[in-house]
Amino acid sequence: MPTMLITGANRGLGLEYTRQYINDGWRVIATCRDPGAATELAAIDGDIEIHALDVTDHGQIQALAKTLRKETIDLLLNNAGIYGPRPSKLGGIDYNAWEDVMRINVMSPLKVCESFRSHVADSDLKKIAIMSSKMGSMGDNDSGASYIYRSSKAALNAAMKSLAVDLAPRGISVVILHPGWVRTDMGGPSGLIDAPESVSGLRRVIEGLSLETTGRFYNYDGSEIPW
Repeated sequence: MPTMLITGANRGLGLEYTRQYINDGWRVIATCRDPGAATELAAIDGDIEIHALDVTDHGQIQALAKTLRKETIDLLLNNAGIYGPRPSKLGGIDYNAWEDVMRINVMSPLKVCESFRSHVADSDLKKIAIMSSKMGSMGDNDSGASYIYRSSKAALNAAMKSLAVDLAPRGISVVILHPGWVRTDMGGPSGLIDAPESVSGLRRVIEGLSLETTGRFYNYDGSEIPW
């Protein structure tokens, strides 16, 4: 039975990922900041264990990695992230908030990967998936603005591309994912697709991930996104 560890599992895409992988017979180690308030996550029936994890707390990340040191993790799924203040336009940028978004969206996923890389390397599947956004794509940006979120996802993509290169010798493959415009708390009610459709597509991309495709940036429908 393969094992997944996922961050931000208590709502939105993280909750849907957890449901789908559990339903497919996976064992899931689900993390979120406050498990006591994660009622939907706690209601999922299957081989699941829930751990408290604030991804901004590097000490807590390292402590969890030590607690789980005997575990092998086939898929490490970095899902936790935030959008930041809206709107983010010239003349109205909250520079202090920008620092917080960069810490959560860029530094935290890398710290999680750094801390759990040996757990992944010791597994059968050896996969890491990162939830990003095509708003971090330079080639796709024709509308401007959204400075804070765009820059955080562009930085995340750059960090994960380097991670893919560095972890390839250990047999670990890394994929960077865009979920589409999804109807979640972050995406809002105007999203074009729902969470089950997005996650089903993303899972197909993850399933096809290999060392030949490591470090690439994909849409939920399997199409590759320009940097």
